[in-house]
Amino acid sequence: MPDITPNSLAAFLKDRRTRLDPGAFGFSGRRRTPGLRREEVAQRANISPTWYTWLEQGRGGAPSADVLNRIASGLMLTEPEREHLFMLGLGRPPEVRYKSTEGITPRLQRLLDTLDASPAFVKTATWDVVAWNAAAAVVLTDYGKLPEGQRNLLRQIFSSPSLRAKQHDWEGLARFVVGAFRADAARAGAMSEVSDLVDELSKSSPEFAAFWGENDVRLQSDGLKRIEHPDLGTVELEYSAFSVDGRPDLGMMVYNPVDPAMAAKIRQRVADRAASAKP
Repeated sequence: MPDITPNSLAAFLKDRRTRLDPGAFGFSGRRRTPGLRREEVAQRANISPTWYTWLEQGRGGAPSADVLNRIASGLMLTEPEREHLFMLGLGRPPEVRYKSTEGITPRLQRLLDTLDASPAFVKTATWDVVAWNAAAAVVLTDYGKLPEGQRNLLRQIFSSPSLRAKQHDWEGLARFVVGAFRADAARAGAMSEVSDLVDELSKSSPEFAAFWGENDVRLQSDGLKRIEHPDLGTVELEYSAFSVDGRPDLGMMVYNPVDPAMAAKIRQRVADRAASAKP
């Protein structure tokens, strides 16, 4: 840990403390300096005022993760600020705390929609699809026609005969995605959240149970995917995985057609779909 960490931690704590409005937390009284007093932060964090004072003075050694989490809560830190607090105090990020998502921003949806020939979707760490574009609906799956509870990629791969029939190498794909799913869930701290899904699929699919039992961990970054589309024929797609900045619970997958002629076909299908949807 760098020698400057205690002073950096002290400066960060003091800066965030002085930014808070005492009245918003029910504290009153005349003040010579802005923000909360040290003992008020300590009260909100449920730690010793002496210990907190030492931290702002760069004394007392490294705080525990529990203390840093209490301080982060007391100072109303954002998630990026909490991570920075841990890096300053302990030299490492905080433990992963999975938070489920309810959707994406309109800006990210507009980005998906600009990809008129490239199927793309956004999924959670538990592999629930929460957003997609028209090209994904045309080439992959029309998620809008599925109930929300059925928009899980793993459930689709192991439970949908039509999706299985599209895959050029279903077994290879299924084994790979189980390993990638395991890695995503573990990285996001969401293993307990996926336990019911794992139990469900293990009972309904002997193949899933076998692949899950292999304990493989895969990285879903980029590669080549081939599907047999009932209307478009063989479609070869290069795929890339992207993280969503500021949203560790989300990941975006983008598939680009290898053949320009196929890209033109997909683009036309997307245009036809939009035209048919107009009143």
